[in-house]
Amino acid sequence: MAKKVTVIKAERRPTMKTATKVKKLRVAAYCRVSTDADEQLNSFENQVSYYTEYINSKEEYEMAGIYADEGISGTSTRRRNEFNRMIEDCEDGKIDLVITKSISRFARNTQDCLSYARKLKNMGIGVFFEKEGINSLDGTGELLFTILSSLAQEESRSISENCKWGIRKGFSDGKLHLNTNRFLGYDKDTNGELVINKDQAATVRRIYEEFMNGINPDIISMRLNEEQIPGVTGEAKWTCGTIWGILKNEKYMGDACLQKTYTEDFLTKKTTKNNGQITQYYIENDHDAIIDKKFWNAVQLEIARRRAFMEKYNLRTLGRYTDEQPFSNRVICGTCGHVSWRRTLTRSNGKFKVWMCGQRYRQKGVLGCKSKSVYEKSIHEAFVKAWNQIVENRDEYIQEWKENMKGENALLAFRSKQMMELTNSKPMKRISLPLVGKVLDHCIIYDDRICFILLDGTEITAEIKNKR
Repeated sequence: MAKKVTVIKAERRPTMKTATKVKKLRVAAYCRVSTDADEQLNSFENQVSYYTEYINSKEEYEMAGIYADEGISGTSTRRRNEFNRMIEDCEDGKIDLVITKSISRFARNTQDCLSYARKLKNMGIGVFFEKEGINSLDGTGELLFTILSSLAQEESRSISENCKWGIRKGFSDGKLHLNTNRFLGYDKDTNGELVINKDQAATVRRIYEEFMNGINPDIISMRLNEEQIPGVTGEAKWTCGTIWGILKNEKYMGDACLQKTYTEDFLTKKTTKNNGQITQYYIENDHDAIIDKKFWNAVQLEIARRRAFMEKYNLRTLGRYTDEQPFSNRVICGTCGHVSWRRTLTRSNGKFKVWMCGQRYRQKGVLGCKSKSVYEKSIHEAFVKAWNQIVENRDEYIQEWKENMKGENALLAFRSKQMMELTNSKPMKRISLPLVGKVLDHCIIYDDRICFILLDGTEITAEIKNKR
């Protein structure tokens, strides 16, 4: 029997009109500019003003907020605080629709653009891109949306390449690209040239001088913080790493090494140290120096000397309290060659500071090095004797110091000049710890004597009387 199909026509039924009010869409706008340039900031303000007026003018819309990131790149959402806050509000059900100027304003990273648009779409929240006329809830626009977001990413890559080319071209022409708001000691004049900031330069000089007086960077940073000396941000937030960076920076002697780092990926903005991957440029006498070149070179040699000393004796630091304990990590055991540590011994008549070989009790209860502990008082007395020998026989050293001062070794010249000045005084009656920090390289303790090796190369031995 043949099939019979009967068509049942749709019947429009009358609906009862109610006084139910149509729910308004809660609409938010997202605005962004990628630089702090004046023309960009004007655009930023115009975007905020435009969307505020636009949303409030629509009866079917209800203002859900204006989210605006100022001076932030669109290649990553990691630092876009307002964008991330908008996404959180969407997740909390506070927004029904997001309006933005264009795909490139929303994101220049294809992955982020698609990921967040689809995330919002799954929550029933659309993103309307005005320039492209695309609503992410419209399934027919998915392909076009994907293509255009890829083009936005490519545009970002092209802009990045153009910027890098411009900066590197400037480098090749000897033009410094430096943000002085993040660089202590210098400002820029109306022509963009570096000029010395007198107040900050005084801090830079102090850092160099204290370092060459035997104070380690962690102590220097601690002092600056305690004294509330402002840093480059205007606040006292000094770290050991900051001090090392200042000590190693060639710009303080008036030169400039350009392209020390480079950006690996325009999307991640990852910065990598340039170890020869791309061309560098070195400009001599680019600007006025804060630190004399010879002194700066002496500091670099001193940094290398301290690093070599640490490697030789397997030290992680040269001593945290170098201002109060300049013998720290500079006392070497004459029996086994290891560093000695400062310890406190308790006796019936009080507590005493001694220096003990670090290998003496390397395992608990097991005697290692057989050297004896030496009372700190004895070391101090021996140093006073040794120093006074140099002062009293100063004429025997002067000629060598003068020759060193004329030599090419900047560090040896500095130390020899320093010894010329420091020994031009009366013999000491008691130890001066700041003096020890300035002149002592290390000392080696034997059974009955101590050999002091000074930073200018002088070696002098003094008898030791081990007493409390």
